[in-house]
Amino acid sequence: MNDSTVLWYKQPAENWDEALPIGNGRLGAMVFGGVHKERYQLNEDSVWSGGPRQRNNKSAIKNLDRVRTLIKEEKIPQAEKLILKAFCGTPVNQRHYMPLGDLEIEQSFEPDEEVRDYVRALDVENAVLSVSFKIGDIEYKRECIASYPDEVMAVKYCASKGESVNLRINIDGRDDYFDDNSPVSEDMILYRGGSGGEDGINFASVIKVIPSGGSVHSIGSSLVAQGCDEVVVLICAQTSYRYPDYREKAFFDIENLVGKSFERIKKDHIADYRRYYDRMSLTLNGNSSESLPTDKRLERVRQKGKADNKLFELYLNFGRYLMISGSRKGSLPLNLQGIWNKDMWPAWGSRFTININTQMNYWPAEVCNLSELHTPLFDLIEKMRPNGRLTAREMYNCGGFVAHHNTDLWGDTAPQDLWLPATSWPMGAAWLCLHIWEHYKFTQDKEFLDKKYDTLKEAAEFFVDYLIENDDGKLVTCPSTSPENTYITRSGTKGSVCIGPSMDSQILYELFTAVIEAGKILGRGEVFGKKLCEMRSLLPAPEIGKYGQIKEWAEDYDEEEPGHRHISQLFALYPADMISVRKTPELAKAARATILRRLSHGGGHTGWSRAWITNMWARLFDGEKVYENLVALLSYSTNPNMFDSHPPFQIDGNFGGAAAIVEALVQSENDELILLPARPEEWHEGEVKGVLARGGFEVSFKFCGDSVSAEIISKAGNVLKIAAPESARIETSLGAEVKEYTDKAFVIMTEKGARVKIKY
Repeated sequence: MNDSTVLWYKQPAENWDEALPIGNGRLGAMVFGGVHKERYQLNEDSVWSGGPRQRNNKSAIKNLDRVRTLIKEEKIPQAEKLILKAFCGTPVNQRHYMPLGDLEIEQSFEPDEEVRDYVRALDVENAVLSVSFKIGDIEYKRECIASYPDEVMAVKYCASKGESVNLRINIDGRDDYFDDNSPVSEDMILYRGGSGGEDGINFASVIKVIPSGGSVHSIGSSLVAQGCDEVVVLICAQTSYRYPDYREKAFFDIENLVGKSFERIKKDHIADYRRYYDRMSLTLNGNSSESLPTDKRLERVRQKGKADNKLFELYLNFGRYLMISGSRKGSLPLNLQGIWNKDMWPAWGSRFTININTQMNYWPAEVCNLSELHTPLFDLIEKMRPNGRLTAREMYNCGGFVAHHNTDLWGDTAPQDLWLPATSWPMGAAWLCLHIWEHYKFTQDKEFLDKKYDTLKEAAEFFVDYLIENDDGKLVTCPSTSPENTYITRSGTKGSVCIGPSMDSQILYELFTAVIEAGKILGRGEVFGKKLCEMRSLLPAPEIGKYGQIKEWAEDYDEEEPGHRHISQLFALYPADMISVRKTPELAKAARATILRRLSHGGGHTGWSRAWITNMWARLFDGEKVYENLVALLSYSTNPNMFDSHPPFQIDGNFGGAAAIVEALVQSENDELILLPARPEEWHEGEVKGVLARGGFEVSFKFCGDSVSAEIISKAGNVLKIAAPESARIETSLGAEVKEYTDKAFVIMTEKGARVKIKY
């Protein structure tokens, strides 16, 4: 087995946290690998609990000034009591994600003897899942794929001896919700159901069994294949969210595959998948000391506190696999669990939690050369805009559009939950829109930026109306929170709702900057840009508090939980670049103190929090802390199937961890390229290919210790500023020229397509 591209195990999964995922962006399955009974726990990304609705609490407007006064007077309990009544969503909850069902395939064997040589494997290089084992003198094998081009999940069962494949196929598994799983022919089941109601989402899934040799027939709600040489099972699904004729579309998807072999479906699937996967790669020195299954490798990390470097490669490759498999053109973006959810009532609704988790899902998208897979998030933002306008107007009497800390597939923007540390936080849309700006910074796609300028502008317009002056003449949000923390005032009062939390000002600085700069690039919005420049100058800047830390609130409050999982005040360090070692060393020192304070009180105890902290250490150029925290992520927050554990499973930690591995090797914040900024000593030698950098550059390089040999391709013709020793040797192709060496970095003029080689 390739120890950097294959997850593999010597036994079936005993539970969901050991099962393996496949997906095509829209359809997903967790595959358990049972011998006698295989379970494919199915999802379709638009199977949610209900239809669209407006939940804006219209009592908010008439109570907004009262709440602000109470907060200013530090009458926090009274303010929070009023917020729970007047500022919550009505009803309280948004829609939640739901599973499609459980496809079960029972396999019988004759004779039924001891199972030998069992292997369950997920090849993330080709996106193919396989199960193989021997019973008697017969070897049995299954292959499972989820194809984007053919919109199908396909499973092939075969055996080394003819007429040995005997299966019973059925589908169910949605608790007490009404579903119908009746065969509609001797080789096909129509499985349909939904969330009910006029506005609910209904689905239809068609399962077709194609035998080679032998026979297939229906009995009850099952299909039975007997005496076959091999059997292919095709699964298609569609919903009323996308198609009024969703049932007909599901049948069409199946019928469209008539005459197409499994091998052809597989070949097209691999070709499509590898268009993305092959764009970048990471190779680190060393090999696994022995060929161990993935769960045993993870156990060894927990026991010894050190990982083999190929496991880090596998973790990154698995993260890229999850993005390619879970976020495609036309799909919904990755929610708390991607497209892999087993529960009718999942934790936190498996929604889009937009006070960090959804954003973290897309941190690797640009750097890992998967820019197109970022677009489902942009589609969701557009869906949120009309709802966000209503929320802005009906709850706050503001222009623009706003969203709080959660949204759903309908783009709901009203507050979610009745939980003071999180509910009354109006920054969700603002942070999401920064992904638009990041996408532009990496791709330099002016056509995209032109289409999205109004979205950026509208997100900023809300805060033109919403911000108020504090006692120091600064512009601040109110009410808001520092997600999802609680502070203690000097009088001992505990509260979450506040005025001007640090993260809000940092997000707004970045958002206003994005709108200002986008306007200059496009020649648009000059008047509005000038207004934002004035407002930006009045935003509070990051400040250092009494513990040498970056202050989390406008007042230097203590936290109720000093080891809290959110470190919101360090948004300025990562994913933003307002704090950096090279540009703001004192603030960087305070950021370090902030992380150490959190960790000393038990922070980093959830997977996504540990992943965020690892990215922060990378930005602080601390390779050993990067390594230490990646090992902690693998030791305490990674399930046997390599899914991140909050607990329970949340996929954001996988993407945050993948981003951190790349961030340790390549950074491009503050308009300069830095190679090996936080390389751990354990990563002594290696090669990076095809990583993208801001400014429109593609970067590949080899390294040994601190020595580097790199090639950078200019994809947009921008100025390249690369930090390197002055003694570095530089070769440029036609269209590139070294202009100067300043601030320990080379400034190189480039034209589109030019190549720069640098060695030191």
